[in-house]
Amino acid sequence: MALSIKSPAADQLARELVAATGESLTEAVETAIRERLDRQVHGVRSRRIHHRLDALRTELRALPVVDARAADDIIGYDEDGLPA
Repeated sequence: MALSIKSPAADQLARELVAATGESLTEAVETAIRERLDRQVHGVRSRRIHHRLDALRTELRALPVVDARAADDIIGYDEDGLPA
């Protein structure tokens, strides 16, 4: 499949990229598209993970407090960090 760029602005940007990278026009366009696609895919994946973590945080906050002592008291360390 051949690409046909009909936008003068897109053509200019592609040529600036070629000048900056030293790549061929084909290499520059392919790399730019691949990098944009990678960012898009990772962004979607990242948002999905953030939503799952938010849901988990909400679920954990809803759990009842079983022991109201401070973590250090539960573990059994004194103010010097030694076992009590």
